[in-house]
Amino acid sequence: MSDKVKVLIIRFSSIGDVVLTTPVVRCLKKQLHGESEIHYLVKKQFVPVLEDNPYLDAIHVLDNNADSIIKELIKEEFHYIVDLHKNIRSLYFRKKLKVLTFTIRKLNIEKWILVNFKIDLLPNIHIVDRYFEAVKALGISNDMKGIDFFLSPEDFLDTATEFGREKHKYIAFAIGGAHKGKRLSPERISELCGMLAFPIILIGGKEDEELGNKITEKLKHVSSACGKLTIKQSASVIEQSSLVISHDSGMMHIASAFKKKIISIWGATVPKFGMFPYLPHPDSVMIQADHLKFRPTSKLGNRNSKKESRTTDEIDLNKIVDEVEWLMIST
Repeated sequence: MSDKVKVLIIRFSSIGDVVLTTPVVRCLKKQLHGESEIHYLVKKQFVPVLEDNPYLDAIHVLDNNADSIIKELIKEEFHYIVDLHKNIRSLYFRKKLKVLTFTIRKLNIEKWILVNFKIDLLPNIHIVDRYFEAVKALGISNDMKGIDFFLSPEDFLDTATEFGREKHKYIAFAIGGAHKGKRLSPERISELCGMLAFPIILIGGKEDEELGNKITEKLKHVSSACGKLTIKQSASVIEQSSLVISHDSGMMHIASAFKKKIISIWGATVPKFGMFPYLPHPDSVMIQADHLKFRPTSKLGNRNSKKESRTTDEIDLNKIVDEVEWLMIST
């Protein structure tokens, strides 16, 4: 075995979840005694989140052939595995590698009880802090410097040239979300854009491109980058903005990394699950329909029920507008 302390972090997906592991990556690299190597196992589509991270020595890409990547990992002779995903697949890797493993507490039972019986047994703890609980036995502690997201010069997007929006003088509105229950409806997104009097750049994936185009056809103060940018180019748009509006999504966590003022919108999911913005700008706010006693409706916002639709349909858009106006004036 190498004299270096070699650690493999496992988190397969998704954008937000991977971004939220970066404080642990940093602290492992800086706090482990002696020389160390920090490796990361992640799905291919999320490699861009990590590839410029200076605290990582290697990234291993999970594809459909798990056995081939296991052979590669065995050759590395890791001393420790830090499993921050903790599912059946990560357990398979742990069994094959046969090294000392540290894992996160998932709290799935507590989340299930909150969703189904509205009994709150969840601790008041962010998932980042639960990640640090996993590595406590290694002598690693939270340095409280927040989330990391690194951009190379090639990732910089000139928003003035591309979208006619001057740096630090526009709102980045991340209109996407992994599941319907986390997002305002297309009609309400369009309505909200019309209510705002500031330049806006919409961020989203290919699935949001049609909506983005429809909004920009009607509203001249709105530009759409939906379906046109890489993850890191979208992050560049966020980094240059004055304010970020986002659903409970990966872009929200990237905004936290850049210490942006964030207005986060919460529908079927709730901040109590521990995935709210971590150490963002102190003026950040969370908007939700607090009067709905049936929230949360699911752990992921993926049930597509009438109740889930209500969770965002009954959010008062005027509250969002008021917060935007205050935060933009104070910029």
